[in-house]
Amino acid sequence: MEHTEQIMVQIQELLAVYGLKVLAALAILIVGRILAGWARKLVNKVMAKGKADPIIIGFVGSIVYVALLAFVIVAALGQLGIQTTSFIAILGAAGLAIGLALQGSLSNFAAGFLLIMFRPFKVGDFIEGAGVAGIVESIQIFTTTLRTGDNKTVIVPNAKLLDDNIINYSTKETRRVDLTVGVSYDADLAEVKRILNDIAAKDERVLTDPEPQIAVSELADNSVNLVMRLWTKTADYWGVYFDATESVKLRLDDAGIGIPYPQRDVHLYEHKVA
Repeated sequence: MEHTEQIMVQIQELLAVYGLKVLAALAILIVGRILAGWARKLVNKVMAKGKADPIIIGFVGSIVYVALLAFVIVAALGQLGIQTTSFIAILGAAGLAIGLALQGSLSNFAAGFLLIMFRPFKVGDFIEGAGVAGIVESIQIFTTTLRTGDNKTVIVPNAKLLDDNIINYSTKETRRVDLTVGVSYDADLAEVKRILNDIAAKDERVLTDPEPQIAVSELADNSVNLVMRLWTKTADYWGVYFDATESVKLRLDDAGIGIPYPQRDVHLYEHKVA
C-alpha cells in the first residue's frame, strides 16, 4: 500500500509539473493556429483592397501562414522544456540536405517568386518563352501553365522560363503587321504601291497613326520586294495579317501584276557522237 501511495504521489507531482506545461503547449498550438489563420486572412484582405493580383495574394498569404505556424510549433516545444536550439539546428541540417536534393525544385520556387514579384506577365497575356508560345493560364510556385494556339496545355518550369528571353505580346495596345510583297521586275511599282495603300486604307482595323508604310525593301534575285507595315490593335493582329495577305494576292491578280516564284531554266545541249 505504501508503495502504491508513493507511485500515486509521484504521478500527481509529474502531472502538477508537466501537466500544466502540456496544457500550455496545447493552448499555444491552438491559439497560434487560430492567430496564423487570422493573419493570413488579414493579409489577403489588405492585398485584395490594394487590388493585388490574386496569384500574389494566395502566394504571400500561404507564406505568412506557414511561417507563423512554424514559430508557434517552436514556441510550443519550448514550453514543454525541449531545447529548441538543438531542434532548430536539426531542422536546419535536414533543410540543407533536402535543399541539396531538391536544387531544381528550389530554383523553380525562387523563379516563381521572382515572376510573381516582378510580373513580366500576368494571367491572360500571350507570351513566348522557353521555346513555347501561348496564353498564360496560371502562375504557380514551381511551374507556369500556358495554353497554345491549338489548345494544348504546356507546363513550363519557372526557372527555365525566367532564364530565357520572355516576349510579352499583350503589354502594348498596338502591334505592327509586317508583310513582304514580291513583284516581278517589269511591274509598275507606282501601281503596286497604289494597290497596297488602297488595301490598307479600306481596312478599318488598320490605324492611321502611325500611318501605314509601303516601301521598296529589296531587289532580290527573282523579284522586287516591297515591305508593307500596318499598325493595328493587338487583338486585331492576326485578322489584319491574314486578310491583308489574301487581299494582296487577289488585288495583284486582278491588276495583272505577277508575283514571281523561284524558278530555274534548264538548257539541253545535243551532243553528237561521230
